[in-house]
Amino acid sequence: MPSWLFILLLVLGIYLLISILLYFLQDFLMFKPEKLPKDFQFHYENQEIQEYNVTTRDGAVINGLRFKAKHPKGVVFYLKGNSKSIKGWGKFAVDFTRHGYDVIMVDYRGFGKSTGRRTQKAIKRDLQVIYNKLKESVAEKYIILYGRSLGSGFATKLASMNNPRMLILDAPYYSLSKVAKKFIPFMPLSILIKFPMPTYKWLKYVNCPIHIIHGTDDRLIPYKTSVKLSKIKPHLTRLYTVIGGGHKNLNTFESYHRMLNEIITTRPKPVNLEGSSIHVKHTSKRTNAEA
Repeated sequence: MPSWLFILLLVLGIYLLISILLYFLQDFLMFKPEKLPKDFQFHYENQEIQEYNVTTRDGAVINGLRFKAKHPKGVVFYLKGNSKSIKGWGKFAVDFTRHGYDVIMVDYRGFGKSTGRRTQKAIKRDLQVIYNKLKESVAEKYIILYGRSLGSGFATKLASMNNPRMLILDAPYYSLSKVAKKFIPFMPLSILIKFPMPTYKWLKYVNCPIHIIHGTDDRLIPYKTSVKLSKIKPHLTRLYTVIGGGHKNLNTFESYHRMLNEIITTRPKPVNLEGSSIHVKHTSKRTNAEA
């Protein structure tokens, strides 16, 4: 066998092996779940919470929390990022309850106390089930969808199929395929990736006001991503820029809280940061892999 042919076959073999590994291991690379025991008790200082479980048609159990405001004027359905569980993400509910909004948070399959096999289709179906249950007690004109990083795609999909008051996207991606391509540009991701999450496609069908918040120094999902997304439905969209903000620290900027105050408050008042999450920091050491 000629040496050039041997080298070619070797390269093809390595490429095929990497493709196979990427296909089967991507769930571990993409998601960083924190699992909680069934008897774990949630507790948040100065927050009234209600825990609930929803069983899906395929037998999975989706665990969630409702953070209660004293006199709620609406509900924020908060879809979190790809790491940890709602145990930690719950700290950010204060940014909405202090403005008079209840907050609904859920753990995706395999996170926290939630069970079930994790697929893009299954998670979308789970979230629609939660949304439907929410509509039983709250009119859609009082529901705000908030998607953070990974959750921005799911929030956009929900907004495209329903009629919430508004959609807020925090550090959103154009599609997860685009994000992955940034790190492994030589792989056929359109074939391999199980969670393509085409936010840009779903955004075309959103008919409520769209608010996008992004930091200029985000190294995982570049700020220009939100600029592109803001041009899809420009008549419905407003882009909010956090100067110097990264991917995981927007809540530490006063400007972020001013923007949030402006977005969700009917009659905005001077922002009061007391009781907000401005001093809360993500504690994970994985700075690049988690969203």
